[in-house]
Amino acid sequence: MAQQTIDVNSLNQAKASVTLSQQLLNQAIEKCSTDQALAEAAVKQAASEIAQAQTAVSQVQSAIITQQQQQRSKE
Repeated sequence: MAQQTIDVNSLNQAKASVTLSQQLLNQAIEKCSTDQALAEAAVKQAASEIAQAQTAVSQVQSAIITQQQQQRSKE
């Protein structure tokens, strides 16, 4: 059976997006009582980063599934 290749760059990008999301959400929590606009902007950006992370993980997952299907068809 051939070894699967996982796109580590995509996973690292997802990890970075999640880390940034955590920082943005922390900022939103800290600012929610003093600067509503900044808190809302941080939440909006965090949501965007989470979506990017989900997309990257989904792409890697799809590639793994495709590789598995190709390997099965060769057996």
